Amino acid sequence: MPLATHVGRSSPPNISKPNPDLVAVFRRINAQNCPHLYNFHLHTTASDGQLSPETLVDQALDVGLIDFAITDHHSVEGYFAAQADLNQRDVPCKPRIWSGIEITASLLDVEVHILGFGFNATHPALEPYLQGTAPTGTAATAKIVIQQLHQAGAITVLAHPARYKRPATELIPAAVELGIAGVETYYAYGNPHPWVPTPHTTDLVGGFAQRYGLLETCGTDTHGLNILGRI
Repeated sequence: MPLATHVGRSSPPNISKPNPDLVAVFRRINAQNCPHLYNFHLHTTASDGQLSPETLVDQALDVGLIDFAITDHHSVEGYFAAQADLNQRDVPCKPRIWSGIEITASLLDVEVHILGFGFNATHPALEPYLQGTAPTGTAATAKIVIQQLHQAGAITVLAHPARYKRPATELIPAAVELGIAGVETYYAYGNPHPWVPTPHTTDLVGGFAQRYGLLETCGTDTHGLNILGRI
């Protein structure tokens, strides 16, 4: 499947290319290997999570994650701290940690969350989104958020598409028109224990991913003390 051929439709010409290794990772994700091998939606104390970046790394190693990303709200401090901690560990088979962020944006006049992955975390295009609070004004529109993330080399993903005040059937096509590269297909709505992607919604979102050639991601959206669950 080609990588979201629509990406860049509304983006500036100096868009950075997404990391092909990360694209390959996303194409391997499915309901069986998430979240024990791949988890791309995790929060730390750098935003509204309860796990320190270092404790999150402990759990990533214990679980056996291969690839993961910390997606704190409007911050990359947790990513930097976790990467530094992981670099110092003398353990075999270290997982790869990718840069990540979750940004509040406006799409079709409702609030949504846009995830960015694999970007240059010091790129100046991200400056409005690294203030610890949601952006305002034009910077908060989904179009601009997606454009700025693309400039930094991010793969952009619409987080939990079925959690908003408008249906995923409206929001996903609208995000596609703005150049979104992926959707968070595998997500547990309703916080079940144990964590498992919501079947019907997974099928719905996955169907849109197939229709539009989108990448599909998975994450527990951890805010609590265990990366294998949300709270």
